[in-house]
Amino acid sequence: MSQNADQEPGQNLPQIQHSGAIRLVLPATSANLGPGFDSVGLAMALTLTVEAEAAPAPDAQLLTIQATGRDADRCARTSNNLIFETYRDLLERAGHAVTPLDLRIHNEIPLSMGFGSSAAALLAGVYLANHFGGLGWDRQECMEEACRREGHPDNVAACALGYLTVSTVVADSGGDWVMAATCGEKTPWKLLLALPSASLATEKARALLPAQYSRADVVANLQRTALLVSAFALGRGDLLRVAMQDRLHQPYRMEACPLLPGLLPLAGEEGVLGVALSGAGPAVLLVIEQEAADAVAARIRHAAADPSLEIIATAIAPGAQQSCSG
Repeated sequence: MSQNADQEPGQNLPQIQHSGAIRLVLPATSANLGPGFDSVGLAMALTLTVEAEAAPAPDAQLLTIQATGRDADRCARTSNNLIFETYRDLLERAGHAVTPLDLRIHNEIPLSMGFGSSAAALLAGVYLANHFGGLGWDRQECMEEACRREGHPDNVAACALGYLTVSTVVADSGGDWVMAATCGEKTPWKLLLALPSASLATEKARALLPAQYSRADVVANLQRTALLVSAFALGRGDLLRVAMQDRLHQPYRMEACPLLPGLLPLAGEEGVLGVALSGAGPAVLLVIEQEAADAVAARIRHAAADPSLEIIATAIAPGAQQSCSG
């Protein structure tokens, strides 16, 4: 398992202090993977790409957006835009003028489905403020700011660092900070994402959870979370059927996530290594063997009794990338 400082050089975010154009590529993420509630996230090869440059005219409006890809109309909205609001708030808090931006966005991440779209947007906004505001933050500081805004580290840390990321918020005399580590860079598995027709707000999904749990349920999740990390670190797909089982959140979200009851039994069947709700749902994540995608997709649609069910095939991915010009 590699620590933050040991990431590949291309993933390190330098301390940039100029206002040239910037290009960000941020991965979708799936949190929890069953038992790792608010602590485990997996980066996936579906991305939010943001190209930004300072608006050329000094009297330009604060934000213009050209958006393509999935949910392009929502991504193109300039009011209450999470990327820009994060960017503006950080600069105002730092006492900097807000540089007007021209954004070009291409989105591959399904929104409100449990794939970390808000984490990617928050991290993009922080990176833009760091770049155009000359804040001089490194990747760790950018990640921590986005985690503070998200309220939990699992999606943001996985988006920043990639692969399977485990994370926690450490509180000490110097303030809160995020400790995170990654593994699973060379696992050969593929991912299938099963998407229902209706979305689910994270706030609603969290409201379904109980305030207290039994010791037996907590211990079961601790055991499976340890097994889950071991499976990714060692490339042990045979562990995932059990390692992705959960007793803390999935049982309480079944009614709001109608695909889950029918797809959980596929875990351990031919080609299917493990099954879990993706984040807070409602989409479902299946970790599968490399050559099994077509056969498993057919079984997913049969189990869901929906021949037109949307299924996305993707892969485990590295963390956020940035490149600069000018």
